[in-house]
Amino acid sequence: MAVYMRFCRDYVLLIGRRSNLRILGIAGLGLVLTMLLGCQGGDSSGDNAAFSEDEHHSPESDGVTVGHSQADFQVYKSPTCGCCGDWVEHLHDNGYSTSVHHPDNLTLLKAERGVAEQYQSCHTAVSQRGFIFEGHIPAWVITDFLAAPPEGAIGLAVPGMPIGSPGMEMGDRFSPYDVLLLREDGSSIVYRHIASIEQR
Repeated sequence: MAVYMRFCRDYVLLIGRRSNLRILGIAGLGLVLTMLLGCQGGDSSGDNAAFSEDEHHSPESDGVTVGHSQADFQVYKSPTCGCCGDWVEHLHDNGYSTSVHHPDNLTLLKAERGVAEQYQSCHTAVSQRGFIFEGHIPAWVITDFLAAPPEGAIGLAVPGMPIGSPGMEMGDRFSPYDVLLLREDGSSIVYRHIASIEQR
């Protein structure tokens, strides 16, 4: 849980530096905090849409699983993360199926999958071929990656929780962000730059 709170704290500070909270006002700050803290304690009711009734108990899970083992993606998240559930819905809206797991130690799972701390977000998805998709990545970017995975890549990541990314929608507010390509050697490069809200 601590890693989620660090993301929320750091992101609020980042928004404050970039946007000047005196201009945003108390209402704008409240909206930011509401969305970011939703990842810690939001409603996860969206997780149940477009799932099979089957249960698959993974050794990486605490037994709380919704979906099936043959889904396009196995998604690992906190049971209280609302923005994670919204991102899962984004995948469903773009034709993907998911199975959601609530592991006992999400941070350890990320590390074991090769997602270093600087690349982490609030949820981790694993494709049928074993590629990692960390954070609020647009579905179209995932589709492009899966069509032609670059040599030496283990997956993609959007560190933190950028405002306006899938699952982190806040009206017409948007902060440009990068989707990083994660490599087997632990390095990363920019795979796609998301410059506008229309690209999400």
